[in-house]
Amino acid sequence: MTNVVLLTVDSLRSDHCSCYGYDRETTPELDSLSMNGTRFMNAYSPSSHTRESVPAFLSGQYPHAAVDDGYHLAAPTLATHLSESHHTGAFHSNPFISRAYGFDNGFDVFDDDLYLAQHRLLALAQRLWDKIRNHHYARAESINSRALDWLDSLPDDESFFLWNHYMDTHGPYEPPEPYRSKWIGQSISGRKAQNLYDRALSDPGSITTAERQLLIDLYDGEIRYTDAQIQKLLDELADRDYLEETLVLVTSDHGDGLGDNGQYGHPRYLHDELVTVPLMMNNPNDAGGRVSNVPVSGLDIAPTVLSAVGRESADLPGVSLRQVLSDESTFEERCIILEARGENENSDRRRYRVVDGESEFMFERTLSEATQPDEDDSDPLAQRLMGHLNLVNKRRDTGEVYTREGEANEISDRLEALGYK
Repeated sequence: MTNVVLLTVDSLRSDHCSCYGYDRETTPELDSLSMNGTRFMNAYSPSSHTRESVPAFLSGQYPHAAVDDGYHLAAPTLATHLSESHHTGAFHSNPFISRAYGFDNGFDVFDDDLYLAQHRLLALAQRLWDKIRNHHYARAESINSRALDWLDSLPDDESFFLWNHYMDTHGPYEPPEPYRSKWIGQSISGRKAQNLYDRALSDPGSITTAERQLLIDLYDGEIRYTDAQIQKLLDELADRDYLEETLVLVTSDHGDGLGDNGQYGHPRYLHDELVTVPLMMNNPNDAGGRVSNVPVSGLDIAPTVLSAVGRESADLPGVSLRQVLSDESTFEERCIILEARGENENSDRRRYRVVDGESEFMFERTLSEATQPDEDDSDPLAQRLMGHLNLVNKRRDTGEVYTREGEANEISDRLEALGYK
């Protein structure tokens, strides 16, 4: 195996993908991909939001070890591991995983859509234009175009690692036509869609049944659009004869609340709608299949990639998904641990969840508390989580977040447009 393509979709929950049983045909292309590859039916994100989940699956480390207290990248990633043997490129427009937080480390090309920030006047003009046209992130079509331009610039017969992160399924849900009106029967302005999403975040109790359904319809439209764009990228890769020597992984950094538990967006809890995600793999060297009994995690992505290119990953907590596929019985008793830091007035709160596919155990504490699950608890999942907390307690996060001059304002504007301010 020489090439690796990692495609991650922001805020995509698995139960809204038709390949995971959703009653709308939202992912016909991913359905086809998973039929020809491997679909993991019981997959979890390492956390419920981008700032912890993306560094976790890029590094293969739990969130508490992947980033510091300021969410700056604090662990080696796939890009740093592969930089000597592969051309490395990343394309996205999520400010939380931008160069400002160190995510460009190891990438030859890192296009986080902040390049205008190096030219202050151009950046100001760009932000003004983006506000006028209600534009919050680079569309999947643009991400694909940039990635393909980069691939076409590489020397022939040299290996590459490509990471595309698509923001389209992140709120505010404003899919382009014909996807915007696909399930609502009529179009809706982008401004109206954004105002509805903003109100859902700030005042979820005010959302009526009809408005909730409208948000779901728009969200599903974004999924259908992104699904089509992923297939277009894969078609382009096939036309360039890359897929016969390429490991393709598709997943999401977390899900999204759509009125579940009275919440919208992705607050920092660990409910199913926030952490159950699609995860599929297309590897020309594997027969493929459907893995239903073994729980898997985004933490398994890094070991999977490293093993595919002949690298060791013994110090990582995850396992290679190719191992799971080849021998499910070995992992029947496996459990997955998830973490989430609180935010704002709850920034000192830490939430944990451990699942084994059939049962679960959840625990919450503050940094000032020494509380742990009851040591006398006979629940094996509680005992497993206690062991994990012992490891967390031994590690002290260090470092300060930094932003490079000219980037802070652009990041702030984008976060506001995405509903974080």
